Amino acid sequence: MIFKDKVQSVRYALKGLDVAWREQANFRFHVVLAAIALTLSWLIGLSPMEYIIVIVMIGFVLATEIINTALEELCDAFRSEQDPHIAKIKDLSAAAVLAASCTALLIGLVIFVPHVMAILTI
Repeated sequence: MIFKDKVQSVRYALKGLDVAWREQANFRFHVVLAAIALTLSWLIGLSPMEYIIVIVMIGFVLATEIINTALEELCDAFRSEQDPHIAKIKDLSAAAVLAASCTALLIGLVIFVPHVMAILTI
């Protein structure tokens, strides 16, 4: 029974990923950027630790995007008319995605720029 419950939990999670993919252009945009980052990581030969950091940051950004989407859905279900508290919640959850994305970008620059510069100066 526990195994069956775990399988169902994974199904729900996959359904959530499907919803994020189908309904959120920002999620699709982040997935495309993640694919580019992973491809570039492979092409320039990142170290295993650098790969891990890139993968963790990708997961961080995608997770915050999914949480942002969930909060927006919850807010819309709770109150569809304009409400300053709902607007604040949506702005804050969007800010979380922005913070995660900016952090990922900065870490990506720290990791990728030295590798790219080394390739360009050969």
